[in-house]
Amino acid sequence: MTKATTSPATVPVPLGMPAVLRSPAAIARPGADLSRPGSAAASGTRRLPSTGLRDRRDRPLRDLRISVTDRCNFRCVYCMPKEVFGRDYAFLDRDELLSFEEITRIARVAAAHGVEKLRLTGGEPLLRRDLEGLIAQLAELRTPDGRPLEIALTTNGSALAMKAAALKAAGLTRVTVSLDSLDDELFQAMNDVRFPVGRVLDGIQAAHDAGLGPVKVNMVVKRGLNDHEILPMAEHFKGTPSTLRFIEYMDVGTSNGWELGEVVPSAEIVERIGERMPLAAVGATAPGETAARWRYVDGGGEIGVISSVTQAFCGSCNRARISTEGRLFTCLFASEGHDLRALLRGGIDDDGLADAMGAIWGARDDRYSEVRATLTPELRAARPKVEMSYIGG
Repeated sequence: MTKATTSPATVPVPLGMPAVLRSPAAIARPGADLSRPGSAAASGTRRLPSTGLRDRRDRPLRDLRISVTDRCNFRCVYCMPKEVFGRDYAFLDRDELLSFEEITRIARVAAAHGVEKLRLTGGEPLLRRDLEGLIAQLAELRTPDGRPLEIALTTNGSALAMKAAALKAAGLTRVTVSLDSLDDELFQAMNDVRFPVGRVLDGIQAAHDAGLGPVKVNMVVKRGLNDHEILPMAEHFKGTPSTLRFIEYMDVGTSNGWELGEVVPSAEIVERIGERMPLAAVGATAPGETAARWRYVDGGGEIGVISSVTQAFCGSCNRARISTEGRLFTCLFASEGHDLRALLRGGIDDDGLADAMGAIWGARDDRYSEVRATLTPELRAARPKVEMSYIGG
């Protein structure tokens, strides 16, 4: 996987220096204690007792998304196209992955900083051996006021029918399934491994039966590829326990050949559905919620639309991401991350890890989706971005 070298929020540092020290505040502040990487005192990190960490735009840290594998059994054309992720692609070796104990340490520190929700991603997370063991460890964690964390998982659904009951027993709270079409021929073409849609639908039902509902179903919409499936998908999931969410096709990474003209704006999606099945807007249920909610007027449930391209929500984004091998990313469209694995395997204690993570979040100033429209196609193409399969969606 191609790694970027420098982003606008970083400054040059000596080779081998932990990436956590790339915060300008931690490096440049006079008298900074570099014996404790990312010291909160050194970097000026703000932590308010009632709200946790705040970044430079006053956004709290509430949601941590953890990629547990960079491998996937699908080759979806918008995420891991076969032309890039072919048979010879070099995935990470097992010893490069964070161990379950390392993931749990990071999650424990994140919870102390205000994180209330963990989401396990990939790649395809159900490919990680004994994932239930990790979920059981995470289920033991608590917020500072004693509440259990919400533990969610995003999956392509291929193994969900077999694993749903065990995931629930281990402590998983709920699940989101990626599904881009109900048409079996199109679905198999999009996942590019000839996996049938019926088995994913079986997985969604198994998740409901196991108590992992309401299951969220995510559909990435790409004009000219599957946008004709918007209404069939809406009609299929209307009146069911599942909540269907439509996601604008995004320029995550550099391997999917993204073009703005292939984006179907969420407003158009809502209009198409509303003409057939009247909709009414619904307010957000929580701060930082990514999906705008719309309910069916006749009481048939609701849909969501995620408008990262046409209606950016950077101003309320409260999510951080941990890559498979332990790099902390503060934006889905980031160019580089901060190496927590090096700190963990270098013997840092939990206080030092907390300071490091606090310094990274405190220096955060990301808002790529807000500035995307100001970039020319050439600048967008030249800007390195991490692949979605590496840090999850």
